[in-house]
Amino acid sequence: MASSASRGLLSIGAFFVILAVSIVLGAFVVGGRMVLPLIIALCGCWVLALGGMQASSPQKYGRSAFSLFGWGLLLIAVGGAWFLYSFDWIYSLAVVLLVLGALAIAAAFRKK
Repeated sequence: MASSASRGLLSIGAFFVILAVSIVLGAFVVGGRMVLPLIIALCGCWVLALGGMQASSPQKYGRSAFSLFGWGLLLIAVGGAWFLYSFDWIYSLAVVLLVLGALAIAAAFRKK
C-alpha cells in the first residue's frame, strides 16, 4: 500500500486536480463566487478517499479511518452549506445539522 510520503504526494496531486476542476466549473457552470465552496467540498471528498485508504492499511500513530471519514463529511457539509447559503440560510443550517447528527449516530454505534 501507499506509504505516508506517497500519500502526501498523491494528496498534492489531487489538490491540484481539485483546483483545476473547481476553476473550470466556477467559470462555466456555478459562477465565480462558488469556487471556494466547491474546493472545500471536493477536498472533503478526497479526505473520504484517504479514509478508505487508511482503513485498508492503518498506520500505528496516524489518524483512524473513522476520524478521516468524519473530517471528510464535515468538509463536504461546510462546502455544501456555503453553496446553499446563496439560496437561503435555512438550507445551510439543515445540511450542517444533518451531517452532525449522522456523525453522532455513527460514533454511537462505532465499536472499538
